[in-house]
Amino acid sequence: MNRTRLLVTGANGFVGLPLCAEVQRQGWQARGAMRSLCQLSAGVESVSVGSIDGEANWCDALRDVDVVIHLAARVHVMKDDAADPLSEFLNVNLHGTENLARQAVKAGVKRLVYVSSIKVNGENTTRAYLESDTPNPQDPYGISKWRAEEALRRIEQESDLEVVIVRPPLVYGAGVKGNFISLFKAIDKGLPLPLAAAHNARSLVYVGNLVDALITCATHPKAAGTTYLVSDRVDVSTAMLVREIAVALNRPDRSFYFPPSVLRAIAGLLGKSAQVDRLFGFQSSPAMN
Repeated sequence: MNRTRLLVTGANGFVGLPLCAEVQRQGWQARGAMRSLCQLSAGVESVSVGSIDGEANWCDALRDVDVVIHLAARVHVMKDDAADPLSEFLNVNLHGTENLARQAVKAGVKRLVYVSSIKVNGENTTRAYLESDTPNPQDPYGISKWRAEEALRRIEQESDLEVVIVRPPLVYGAGVKGNFISLFKAIDKGLPLPLAAAHNARSLVYVGNLVDALITCATHPKAAGTTYLVSDRVDVSTAMLVREIAVALNRPDRSFYFPPSVLRAIAGLLGKSAQVDRLFGFQSSPAMN
């Protein structure tokens, strides 16, 4: 595939910023789309598309574009205050994605790389997930991502658009936010954490590795029509992750043993069962070859 113009949606996000920088470094004509304009890497054109839903106008963003990497999404949060979370997720992740794909077809885009989520596969597993596993999303976010994947496959069958789907697990690296940075802050403050019994196995992917995988999916001829589960090569338990972060921060590991069953019972009374299940559950995927 010739190196012409590539559009990155969600270009000002945690993954979008380093992706745009690497795309530019490799010689692509890069364009970044976002809700409102902000500064991107030098040489990366930026365009505002407003709210990313079923009504967004992608005409300017898609002009002369060959490949789209679609990162923009309503992201998963541990506590969702929306009255109807599924509807809110579908509005952006399904309808917004389908709208983008159909406009991409009209604009003559050759390939769309969709960044989905390992949550499409499910929440807990006793073995590594595989691309061939039957999807089993459990929450509104995962459901919305799966339905977007289904919509993209339908559009792919009806048109000449090549679709590549990537389902990353938890992404880490400079600029990470959410629960990962909260864990960093707790360890940095020396707070005791009841996680020494969390001997699960969770896949992670470094943001730089995800960027490389996405560019490969955007350019490799054999990637068309495929779905990939990507991760780093080593799965870690929550207890191990706490230890490694403590070492990196030069802080003591103050995690302590607390029976998971008791912790789950307490969490249930506080309405936080999902958070505890994620800390102690298994969710892994194989490394991308």
